[in-house]
Amino acid sequence: MFNDKQMKALQSELSADRIKVRDKANIKLSYLEGFDIIDTANNIFGFGGWAYTISSLEQVSQEVNSNQNVVVCYKAIVKVDVYDIDHSTMISRQDVGFGTGVARNLADAHENSAKEAVTDALKRSLRSFGNQFGNSLYDKSKSAAQNVPSNIPNSALDTANYGQNQAIPNQAPNQAMPSQIPNQAPSQAMPNQAPNDQVMGDIQSLRNMGLDVVEQNGFLLVRGNNIFAKKDTIKALGFRWDSKTKQWYKQLSNAA
Repeated sequence: MFNDKQMKALQSELSADRIKVRDKANIKLSYLEGFDIIDTANNIFGFGGWAYTISSLEQVSQEVNSNQNVVVCYKAIVKVDVYDIDHSTMISRQDVGFGTGVARNLADAHENSAKEAVTDALKRSLRSFGNQFGNSLYDKSKSAAQNVPSNIPNSALDTANYGQNQAIPNQAPNQAMPSQIPNQAPSQAMPNQAPNDQVMGDIQSLRNMGLDVVEQNGFLLVRGNNIFAKKDTIKALGFRWDSKTKQWYKQLSNAA
């Protein structure tokens, strides 16, 4: 089915610089991005050597949160076909993926949710071809920190989708600078002060999208996978983007 070059590529170790890291419940989780998975399939199988089909795409739920944003969830089933060099033999893989879209209008929520579900299903379908498609990153028997090779520099862990204990710029006159607060202040899974219903609704909406919201030094920080693709929803919830630390933030006092 596969030639020697393809087999060598499939059996090789996953390059550390392809692994991205996000934080969930104070645990580092490793993942590969959607575009990276597609590039890898093109490089190994060839541009005409593989294809995928959306077998099913259906809406799972729809609601309006306390901030009057539409929250839509989709489920997708994607089938991947991989061919040999003369297209006489084919291997098929199929898996399911889920996506959540949160937006001010219904159309954007549907679009974001459907795209995320398809990407998730595609990644899960291709992972059956081994480490080059991130299969080892699904190993639940060890922590995500163990999945990331120890020789990755700390700077590689601070991707555009992830920031931890970073300074947030002073964009409002009365906002305190988090950089002035000691770094040892721990992040909490939920705000220390009692959040109102709107804040709780926003947090739940972001978590429904697969994102994490943590409180650090009086700020809410958003972290997670494919976070930039969900920027419209995050902006709609009142968060601001810090280009230096590459993360979304909102002062807790302004969030209440």
